[in-house]
Amino acid sequence: MPPSPTSARASTAAGVRATYAAFIATGFAFASWASEIPQVRDRLGLSSAELGLVLLSIAAGSVISLPLAGPLVARIGSRRTVQIMSAVDGVALVVVGLGYLGGVVPVVVGLFLFGFGQGAWDVAMNVQGAVVERRVGRAIMPRFHAGFSIGTVAGALSGAALVGLGVGVTVHLVVVGVVVAAVAPFAVRGFVPDTEEPAPGDGPAPERRSALAAWREPRTLLVGLFVLAFAFAEGTGNDWSSVALIDGYGTSRVVGILGFATFLAAMTAGRWFGPGLLDRYGRVAVCRTMAATSVAGLLLFVFGGHPALAFAGAVLWGAGLSLGFPVGMSAGADQPAYAASRVSVIASVGYLAFLGGPPLIGFLGEHVGVLHALTAVAVLLAMAVAIAGAVRPLETDDRPRS
Repeated sequence: MPPSPTSARASTAAGVRATYAAFIATGFAFASWASEIPQVRDRLGLSSAELGLVLLSIAAGSVISLPLAGPLVARIGSRRTVQIMSAVDGVALVVVGLGYLGGVVPVVVGLFLFGFGQGAWDVAMNVQGAVVERRVGRAIMPRFHAGFSIGTVAGALSGAALVGLGVGVTVHLVVVGVVVAAVAPFAVRGFVPDTEEPAPGDGPAPERRSALAAWREPRTLLVGLFVLAFAFAEGTGNDWSSVALIDGYGTSRVVGILGFATFLAAMTAGRWFGPGLLDRYGRVAVCRTMAATSVAGLLLFVFGGHPALAFAGAVLWGAGLSLGFPVGMSAGADQPAYAASRVSVIASVGYLAFLGGPPLIGFLGEHVGVLHALTAVAVLLAMAVAIAGAVRPLETDDRPRS
């Protein structure tokens, strides 16, 4: 017997709240680590290139977990996947916080584990986000990603406050790790089922395909490249904006972290108010315009010549790239029967940006400085403008398409 409209609405509302909680928690966990990057660099005595290689361990863990995430979500569901991976991330932050006292190797191990948990958590919560977006009947995926950004802003601001108060890296990351591992698994209990049984008269359920089938779909791979460009721009801001302000403009550590928080706040605002633009003008036009805005902001951040102009550039940079990643996730989930496999593929391709981005910026930073190395982001955003047509919505029927 199908659920009543009242119970269905209540279930959907609970799913929306739980999805927000998942996005906020992972954002808070990530930014808590990112806010400590300058302190870790200084304590371990790392050059820009060496720091890039250390940050690469997060991406390596994510790239390994992402292809596994689609089959895992299909087998145990997005709720259980998030519960398991949030516990993994909590443990990883504790490892980083304690290992930081022992040297580079324990930090790399902890960050690899952190990236592994983040990758599968990311796929699972985006699959759930697409499910509740379809239930609600309007574009809300960017607002879930705004939840991620809200978490990152909270993590960055709390990190800046703790640095200003002289609280050590170890205490900060261990406390955050314990809180994430304890709270997140309970916060996502309201997730709705990832798939629904067909109602009487709707016909048979769509045939299941191998998770590898999505890797042969040109449209899915193009959406992955689109997401890669925005992921590179976002990841570069997350990893290097505070370092660029400190090294390139001679600011204090606190000001550098506040610049990072400004970038995140702008991205949050873009994701919160972006759904109205998407509903009115469509995915393709909005994403092309915002990618161009991000490029303009990035150039102002790099060449503005004054910290105040760099902060203004951070606003445009963050706001302009705010919708690319969530729109790519929605595009991958346009057809519910194939959402888990396609989102897994798109996220896997997109996360290659996190694999190549940190060392690329680090090595360029050795030659031209971290600040000017950030201009590499503009090349990939130009590619995103060219292939944005790939995110045009598909009909939500059950026929596989390229």
